[in-house]
Amino acid sequence: MKRAIVIGASSGIGLEVARLLRQKGWTVGVAARRVEQLSEFEHAARIDVNDEAAGQQLLALIDELGGMDLYFHASGIGRQNRGLEEQIELQTVATNGLGFTRMVGTAYRYMAAHGGGHVAVISSIAGTKGLGPAPSYSATKAFQNTYIQSLEQLAHAQHLNIRFTDLRPGFVATDLLGDDPYPLLLDKKDVARDMVSSIEKHRHVRVIDWRWRAITWVWRRIPRFVWRRLRL
Repeated sequence: MKRAIVIGASSGIGLEVARLLRQKGWTVGVAARRVEQLSEFEHAARIDVNDEAAGQQLLALIDELGGMDLYFHASGIGRQNRGLEEQIELQTVATNGLGFTRMVGTAYRYMAAHGGGHVAVISSIAGTKGLGPAPSYSATKAFQNTYIQSLEQLAHAQHLNIRFTDLRPGFVATDLLGDDPYPLLLDKKDVARDMVSSIEKHRHVRVIDWRWRAITWVWRRIPRFVWRRLRL
């Protein structure tokens, strides 16, 4: 039996990934802040990653499921904040930084104690470089990239059978983006299919799609003195 838990499954990519896994024969547990969106799943829980009890709530959902082979983290927030409004910045850091660490850390410790598993997270191409229109979002996505890379090294050093997949989509047409303008928007169902395929193929890092792979390749090679002068 393959058992997966998807955190942040009430809409968007998380919901599509949960549905795909179920279609492929996985037993799926889902969680989000808005449980009313999760009625189609047998195993569902209300979990807010910013709640200090969220880790324990995840463990309770794992027990209900009978175990966990895949932890999929889709929870996150982000928006453009050219005015650098304090509340937006702090909420983004809390959810994408502290909440992310809380949940991924809980999943890691569970897998370390139960023979291993697979941790997959949605980060973003925004972690490639600091994007002026979205400072805290870019910074927290870079944090997520580095955190997963660090855990991968840690698991290897400790001889743990834990795999990791860092999924970095370009901008996806979901409610998360709101009315802010973004280029080269991706379809959430196409992105979800790519993500599930990447997990099945045990990819370590996956930038979605080919256009964003090309763009981020260029971004990485732009010198700082040029990058800071770009108008995004």
